[in-house]
Amino acid sequence: MTSIHAFWLAGRQTTGETTFDVTSPWDGRVVGKAAVPTDAQVEEAVAAAHAVRDEFAATPAHVRAAALAHVSNRLVERTEEIAQLISAENGKPIKWARGELGRAVSVFRFAAEEARRFNGGEAQRLDTDAGGQGRLALTRRFPKGVVLGIAPFNFPLNLCAHKIAPAIAVGAPIILKPAPATPLSGLILGELLAETDLPAGSWSILPVANDKMPALVQDERMPVISFTGSEKVGYAIMDSVPRKHCTLELGGNGAAVVLGDYSSDEDLDWAASRIATFSNYQGGQSCISVQRVIADASVYDRLVPRVVKAVEAQVTGDPSDPATEVGPLVNEDAAKRVESWVDEAAKAGAKVLTGGKRDGAAYAPTVLADVPADVTIACEEVFGPVLTLKKVDGEAEAFDAVNDSKYGLQAGVFTHDLQTAFRAHRALEVGGVVIGDAPSYRADQMPYGGVKQSGVGREGVRFAMDDYTYERVMVLTGLAL
Repeated sequence: MTSIHAFWLAGRQTTGETTFDVTSPWDGRVVGKAAVPTDAQVEEAVAAAHAVRDEFAATPAHVRAAALAHVSNRLVERTEEIAQLISAENGKPIKWARGELGRAVSVFRFAAEEARRFNGGEAQRLDTDAGGQGRLALTRRFPKGVVLGIAPFNFPLNLCAHKIAPAIAVGAPIILKPAPATPLSGLILGELLAETDLPAGSWSILPVANDKMPALVQDERMPVISFTGSEKVGYAIMDSVPRKHCTLELGGNGAAVVLGDYSSDEDLDWAASRIATFSNYQGGQSCISVQRVIADASVYDRLVPRVVKAVEAQVTGDPSDPATEVGPLVNEDAAKRVESWVDEAAKAGAKVLTGGKRDGAAYAPTVLADVPADVTIACEEVFGPVLTLKKVDGEAEAFDAVNDSKYGLQAGVFTHDLQTAFRAHRALEVGGVVIGDAPSYRADQMPYGGVKQSGVGREGVRFAMDDYTYERVMVLTGLAL
């Protein structure tokens, strides 16, 4: 019998009146049943979070740090179990699921460390003007209030961690909504948090249906919204609550630039292998996967066959097989959408160098060349295992091509030249520039986010902690400074 996964309401495990099946994208089997909270239970969770906000903000740093460290340690202890669950409900190859779990371990560890040193207070002497003689300003940060965290399906554990861990670190209660397609990994975090001494109400994990979200988003008791997902939904949320603080981690169409100085056989083999891997990892379902390859004309003809060969070497198939590198997309509809975009490009004149085939929810790793600028796949985020190739003449044209996008999340630049690296950092309209590698690198402690239509605000533990808090100044008077 399929097990029912309870949800977490104000720190306690419970079930509602209904459940829904969570199925594997690979073979359609039922991985588990998730309990659905009733409207009354959702209200109870929000009310509890609102009521505990002052108590939680005043919780000693060592208590919050200990809870976060406990979750990190317990994730390590349950590594294989949880990695198998991620792979089962998401379709992610087990090698990438294990990597995701390792990142979540780090997120909670970083948060535990930051909780101990965050908000120590910054003193500023005010006697720099005569009117401030004898006065000292002390600035500290305090939580803005309850956080509504909305996580996507593509990293069902780690992106839940990126919502929960910074909130706990600063003492902000959080209501987490995991993605309906992949709620089980997020619910596991509830099991680990329930083993800590955090106050009741400081966290809830609720697999709420998407059609119930507008009411939650509008609830004034949750002044902070942290959303990771599609551009359309993210900006609709922000537009609907103009007085709230919104952090939006949205889409991208990551570019990998290969410049003329990156020209040895070893260089091009490295670039091709990294491009192939990170165009297809997670089935291409990553905001910073490689979608666009922009190569200087001097290396383009030598790079293309290497990229095609490296893409064709990607092992596709059963996500539970340790050798598999590319699994299915999250569902068949997603694969059909990718198929339609590739077909549109091909009909408009693009050349399919490899791939271009769908099998149920799986889509073969695909390379396109000569893609017209006005087709969908050239303009939008494909969120699938497809990359496009473009030839340019020189650095300036390459950087212009990167910037010729409504998105601006991350870019990778393959170059050995330090001056070029600094020019790229200045010129590229993105949130992150990775030199010597694909744009898909993310360290969970660094600021992560985009510009233009890739979102607002930053994730990365300490930077999310800044987003969840505000400065409050206290002026001390009559001091002998």
